[in-house]
Amino acid sequence: MRDENKKRTGWTGRRALAAGFIALAAALALLALLLGLDARHVRFYMNRSEEISVPYGQPYEDPGVRAVTVGRLSGEGRRELPVQVSGEVDAWTLGEYELNYTARSLLHSYSVRRVVHVVDEKAPAIVLEHREDYHPSWLEGYEEEGWSAYDELDGDLTAAVRVEEQGDTRVYTVADAAGNEARAVRELPYSIGTPILTLLGGDYIELRQGTAFSDPGLLAADARGNDLGLYVQKEGAVDTEEPGDYTLRYWIENALGERVEATRQVHVEPLRNPDRAEPGDRVICLTFDDGPGPYTDALLDVLKRYNVRATFFVTCRYPDYFDCIGRAAREGHSVGVHSASHRYSKIYASEEAFFEDFDEVQRLILAQTGSESAICRFPGGSSNTVSRFNRGIMTRLTQALDEIGYVWFDWNVSSGDAGETTSSEQVFQNIVSGCEGKDYAIVLQHDIKDFSVAAVERVIRWGLEQGYVFEALNESSEPVRHQLAN
Repeated sequence: MRDENKKRTGWTGRRALAAGFIALAAALALLALLLGLDARHVRFYMNRSEEISVPYGQPYEDPGVRAVTVGRLSGEGRRELPVQVSGEVDAWTLGEYELNYTARSLLHSYSVRRVVHVVDEKAPAIVLEHREDYHPSWLEGYEEEGWSAYDELDGDLTAAVRVEEQGDTRVYTVADAAGNEARAVRELPYSIGTPILTLLGGDYIELRQGTAFSDPGLLAADARGNDLGLYVQKEGAVDTEEPGDYTLRYWIENALGERVEATRQVHVEPLRNPDRAEPGDRVICLTFDDGPGPYTDALLDVLKRYNVRATFFVTCRYPDYFDCIGRAAREGHSVGVHSASHRYSKIYASEEAFFEDFDEVQRLILAQTGSESAICRFPGGSSNTVSRFNRGIMTRLTQALDEIGYVWFDWNVSSGDAGETTSSEQVFQNIVSGCEGKDYAIVLQHDIKDFSVAAVERVIRWGLEQGYVFEALNESSEPVRHQLAN
């Protein structure tokens, strides 16, 4: 019986011990679970930032770091953890240093890093020398008394000093290798003072292209009012025939090469065509047939320079220059139909042949400008005689264009570039003589003729100087028409 009790007691003890182990294991598992969920770790609070700069030559005092534990469930602990610091900062050697801060919690080690830059923040020193017995005047010029410059790290910087005149002062500046700049100012001890140059007429003059310019000059005097005009030198010139900005410089120079300067800006405003004609204005309409061609781009440049808009009656003969049609339209010029082939025998063979040729040009204009044109000019003009092989064709074509709403133009001023002359001078003279006495002139030229294009700028300048306004033709323009010859 006693043995049975012992046996029973032994089993009971072992069961209790096993239950204890199970409970302990469960508690440890629960603790591990809680720790895992809490994710407790160390949080650092760094005084100042993770990367700081400190001045060279001043003992380094670390701003410090605080460390506490923190978890998702338990929050932040109140007790600060000990923090170990490793690394050193040598404040007397420029460079970059690394400090590591370490704290331990729950058998784990945590750390953060700070980078410390030891930098040069101290500017050099400039010393200006003075001679007590030196009393200069401006006419003699100031003879530098000297200076020296020294930097604690870079040593002697005297040769690196920059000197600049600023009014009645001389400014000395120097920078060390770290970019720290020192500045010193010397008041110039002139007994008379710096001369004053006063520009007559002001420092900015604006005039129109072609206007005569006479320099109004300047007054030059020292601080006591003595006239120094004889010592003034001048540089620069103004060409009123060429628009643009010109600079005229005036100066007086003393024996030491020092200068007092004045500058005048002269703006030559280009002759510019008004944006639109007003009632009562005399109008010139420049028109160009048979292009675009190799000289059309240059012509467009000239027209743009003077804000002149012209009219281009175009063909399909020179594909390499088709893009000039689009440019002309974008820059405000009118584009009209002339002829695809400019072959009289083909164009005037029949009404059908004419409009087939006409439509081909319209397709080109549409492709280049985005819209068809409402204006046109007959190859050879409406009064041509080359179409007489088809009797009455011009009468029928002009009636047909009128009926479908196209406006066609001839001209009342001929440049003579279609066979009369190959001289730019003669083209200019022909246009001038043709426009004189007219209030409304439509000029015929051809932009495939280089000598004719070369005369355009002179024509524009002449017209603007005579008070004409240049305009492009459109469907509302007054047409000039010849008497039909067929």
